[in-house]
Amino acid sequence: MSSSVIADAGGDGPLTRAWVLHPDIRSNPQDDGARAPEHALEEAVALADAMPGLEIIGSEVVRLPRPHPGLLFGTGKIEELKERFAAQEIELVLIDGPVSPVQQRNLERKLKVKILDRTGLILEIFSDRARTREGVLQVEMAALSYQRTRLVRAWTHLERQRGGLGFVGGPGETQIEADRRAIDEQLVRLRRQLAKVVKTRELHRKSRAKVPFPIVALVGYTNAGKSTLFNRLTGAEVMAKDMLFATLDPTMRRVELPPSGFEVILSDTVGFISNLPTELVAAFRATLEEVLSADLVLHVRDISHPETEAQAEDVNAILDSLGLSREIPLIEVLNKLDRLDPDAARAVHNTAERKADVFAVSAITGEGVAPLLEAVSEALAGARKTEAVQIGFEAGRKRAWLYEQGVVDEERQTEEGYVLKVTWTAKQAAQFAKL
Repeated sequence: MSSSVIADAGGDGPLTRAWVLHPDIRSNPQDDGARAPEHALEEAVALADAMPGLEIIGSEVVRLPRPHPGLLFGTGKIEELKERFAAQEIELVLIDGPVSPVQQRNLERKLKVKILDRTGLILEIFSDRARTREGVLQVEMAALSYQRTRLVRAWTHLERQRGGLGFVGGPGETQIEADRRAIDEQLVRLRRQLAKVVKTRELHRKSRAKVPFPIVALVGYTNAGKSTLFNRLTGAEVMAKDMLFATLDPTMRRVELPPSGFEVILSDTVGFISNLPTELVAAFRATLEEVLSADLVLHVRDISHPETEAQAEDVNAILDSLGLSREIPLIEVLNKLDRLDPDAARAVHNTAERKADVFAVSAITGEGVAPLLEAVSEALAGARKTEAVQIGFEAGRKRAWLYEQGVVDEERQTEEGYVLKVTWTAKQAAQFAKL
């Protein structure tokens, strides 16, 4: 983001001294109590750690009966924080939650520090990590949309105006309106560029669809170990760190599944996170679309995390909102066994053994990976069925498509056309029906 408040991590300059606050708002009707505020703060600090250029000096939970409309926090708490930030020479305060433009402006005035809310921080991380052209464009659009709502912060003297053209009486266009119009024009330009990039990606997807390999998509909460598992299965070297949002852009590799030798395309995707703003989900729909076109989904969970159940619910909610078909089989992968003590690991193994579509693994040590791969192979083989398809002589395109997909077992000619014996997935059958 052009207006970044974070030090340039690429140089040797000083780090930005930052403090993380998690407002624990008791009166928030959206707070269902599923997450402990201490764990929410831990995740917020991990988010801040994922952003280069920051030095996290401290963090705390701020309990509030209700948010102050103009300042978020009460005046007594603000004075306490102001003294602490001054003593610690804090330059940036990260507030783990939504902060309105007015609250942000007022807090910056009172506390004498820069303020960044959860959405702003995630945007900074995405901006730093996006590598593909589409990812970069989507981040720019999300950042502009976010900045558009916060123009009040940039222009506190709202009465400032520029002269109109003189055709109509009355005051001219305010500066804030001019800035908003400039952002809207830039958004239009970015959408045009994005449309071209998306069209190119669709062509790539169509060419990939001609390859007769099923797609297996890895999904999960951020930092659940998807990229580590991806690397173990593919031998690739995708960035895999103990860090939130280590993977943003889609990564795909061909994998041969033991012991069958069955070949699949494995896709690593962006990690999900609680309270992810909708514009950011849209910003990375490129990776999530790979999930929608998958033949099998592996939901990777960090079983060692104290709130693994809540994280799983967040992932399932996002998959539902994306419209993931219930027909696509899903295997749950309970990862990070290596972080559990022996008793806890045995309990996880027992849980997995009781369910056919749940597997306990350690992507780090490789424990449990072989049975998982066998299950993936069986699930994909089981998802295929053999049928006879009859097409007329005039349906040359359909016949060619079947051969491109590599699903034809045998063919014979009749007076009416061709009868082909095919072994295919439900997805390929649906695609054929649309031709």
